[in-house]
Amino acid sequence: MRLITSILLGLFAFISVNAQMDEKMLVQKTVEGFFEAFHKQDSVAMKSFMADNVVLQTTGRNKEGKTLFQTTPIEKLYQSIVSIPDSIQFEEKLTSWSVQVDRTMANAWVGYEFWLNGKFSHCGINSFQMVNFDGDWKIIYLIDTRGRAGCLEE
Repeated sequence: MRLITSILLGLFAFISVNAQMDEKMLVQKTVEGFFEAFHKQDSVAMKSFMADNVVLQTTGRNKEGKTLFQTTPIEKLYQSIVSIPDSIQFEEKLTSWSVQVDRTMANAWVGYEFWLNGKFSHCGINSFQMVNFDGDWKIIYLIDTRGRAGCLEE
C-alpha cells in the first residue's frame, strides 16, 4: 500500500511540475509574441498581449549618476513604435530568462540588449508582471532598466 501511495504522490508531483513548466512556457511565449509585434511595429498585435490599463515604467541613472524613474502612458509606446521610419532599424535582443508562475500571476525577468541601426545602444532588464485571464496570459505591468554599464557588447 505504501508503494502505491508513493507512486501516486510521485506521479502527482510529476504532473504538477509539468503543468508549471507548461505555464512558464506560455508566459515566455507571451513576451516573445509581444516583441515580435514590437519589431514589426504592429501596435494592434502589441495590444493583444496587454491587459487594459497597463502600467509602463523605466528606471536608470542619468549622466550624474542620479536615479531616474519615469511612467509613460502605454499609448505613447504604441505611437512611438509605429512612427519609427523605415530608415531606422532597431532590435531588442532577449538575452536571459527567469519566469515564475503562481496560479493566475506570473513574472518574467528578461535581460535584453538594444541595437539601433546595427550598433549596440544599451542593455537592461524587462520585468513583466502578468495575469492569466481565463487561460490567456496578459501583461499588466512592465518596468525596465536601461544603461550601458555592465553590458556585454558583441
